[in-house]
Amino acid sequence: MTAPALVLEHVSRHFGGLKAVDDVALTVAAGERHAVIGPNGAGKTTLFNLISGDLAPTSGRIVLFGTDVTRLAAYQRAALGIARTFQITKLFPGLTVLENVLLASEALDSRKLSMYRAVSSYPDLERRARELIDRFALSPFAGEMAGNLSYGDQRKLEVALSMAGQPRLLLLDEPMAGLSAAESRTMHALIEQLDPAIAVLLIEHDMDVAFSFAERVTVLHQGRVLTAGHRDEVSANRTVQEIYLGTVGE
Repeated sequence: MTAPALVLEHVSRHFGGLKAVDDVALTVAAGERHAVIGPNGAGKTTLFNLISGDLAPTSGRIVLFGTDVTRLAAYQRAALGIARTFQITKLFPGLTVLENVLLASEALDSRKLSMYRAVSSYPDLERRARELIDRFALSPFAGEMAGNLSYGDQRKLEVALSMAGQPRLLLLDEPMAGLSAAESRTMHALIEQLDPAIAVLLIEHDMDVAFSFAERVTVLHQGRVLTAGHRDEVSANRTVQEIYLGTVGE
């Protein structure tokens, strides 16, 4: 049987007396669409930082594709097939859209160590970069500086960069944040079209997006898992309705 893309076993992260993430258990199957929801301060982004290796857990175990990565650095986890986006867009604003995607395409390629050859001498990397730019509707801006793009196009570029390394697990941290309604619809359509073989773990405040995209949903509250399960079960949960969806059933 195929190993799960991600397994968290009793994962915690404490900052002094603050339990930002507290005894979280979570499993994401290969190819699964899974959403993590909860209010601000629930520990969602801290959880992503633990999974990606930007933070070390206080306790617990993190397993990627059957490999214990609890003590591995972020770059070592990336080499195993994990990629992520951030709430605040992280691009190279002084490089063009194509150059940004070329750098991301080269990051996990052994040829990145060939310091004295131009990236343009590797046509397969440029072809992959241009395919990604086209997939995310950024071809008209290939030669434009990333810092000059609209905010919506910058968000699309960041997701394109996360896909450049051909990940098996993608962490999307609020990809719709700050987007207009039209931009959100476009982004939603783009992430719906991601390769179904890629497991996607999504943080999203828009409940309509979260429940329409993900089959399984985990709800965090004060760093702990409040409930988790199929989206229909979670959306029918009275506590979730009252606290997170803003409705109170009889």
